[in-house]
Amino acid sequence: MKPVNYKLLVVDIDGTLINREGNVSSDNCEALALVKDSGMHVSLCTGRSVQSSLQYIDQLSLDNQHIFFDGALVSRADLAEPVYMQTINSEMVKQMVEYARTRDIDLDFASLTRYFSEHETWSTDIKRNYFNIETIVGDLTGLWEREKIIRVDFVIANPQQEAKAALFVDHFIGKLQFTQAHSPRFPDTNFINVTAPGMSKGKALEALASYLGITLEEVVAVGDWINDIPLLTAAGLGIAMGNAHEELKKVADHVTLDVEEHGLAAAIKEFLV
Repeated sequence: MKPVNYKLLVVDIDGTLINREGNVSSDNCEALALVKDSGMHVSLCTGRSVQSSLQYIDQLSLDNQHIFFDGALVSRADLAEPVYMQTINSEMVKQMVEYARTRDIDLDFASLTRYFSEHETWSTDIKRNYFNIETIVGDLTGLWEREKIIRVDFVIANPQQEAKAALFVDHFIGKLQFTQAHSPRFPDTNFINVTAPGMSKGKALEALASYLGITLEEVVAVGDWINDIPLLTAAGLGIAMGNAHEELKKVADHVTLDVEEHGLAAAIKEFLV
């Protein structure tokens, strides 16, 4: 029986909602439908862009506010009147473009609806084929004047990229927010998301809860990775997946089953319906 104090369920996408094949299991679909039928709000909370989250929002018929870009945006999928949004300062965008050129670092820059990169890379290919995102490839000079950039990202798939990423982070630490994300589809690759200082899924949850007129104690959050730590620690009940990073399990109130064992559905049935 659903505790009366829980009014919002917040769910990470990769490794939590979807499995290693990128699918939402029938168990998870049915459990989330029960949560919605009970009157609770259900929101997705992801490092993904709006565009790469749409298929799951549509599949689950979630016509409400969600958290995107690792907390830099709280909005409906149609982007009408966002609840919360923080773009990166244009001067910082300029500095990132120029620094990346001098160090041969491939960065992808995201506005609310478009991606930009100076080169075709493994990352732009993955965005196209897996995340359903087309990237505009070409000279990024003046991008900071033409576009409001909400997130920058790059991938670490080998020691060379790891070394370059360390230099980049060291150069901009304190000026930007860095979070590590991942996808079970690419277990040997880390995705580094760069947002404006102070951004996190936890801060975005505060904005979403305030918009809904509920307290954080009335929120249940489920996630699997390091960037979910602020989310789970902010929520009244924080649940880590069985496949979660060990650091997330340490701060979680409960650890459920692996994503391949429909851990989200198991947690919902144990605590919410």
